[in-house]
Amino acid sequence: MIPLTYADLNEPNVIKKVGGSTEMKKHLEDMGFVTGSIVTVVSSIDGNLIVNIKETKVALDKNLANKIMIQ
Repeated sequence: MIPLTYADLNEPNVIKKVGGSTEMKKHLEDMGFVTGSIVTVVSSIDGNLIVNIKETKVALDKNLANKIMIQ
């Protein structure tokens, strides 16, 4: 498993784990970042990402993106 910040651009990835505090996990889950979901990084600038998840584009800062583990 690797953090989402290390994902290749435009490659679909499966979310394996979402870490962080209970509040952070809930926030990410509310945006669709749940185990088994497919996430694709469409843009990356200094570790800050724009991703496509469940047909929606979402911006994540580096700290949040590092809590999402993919494979």
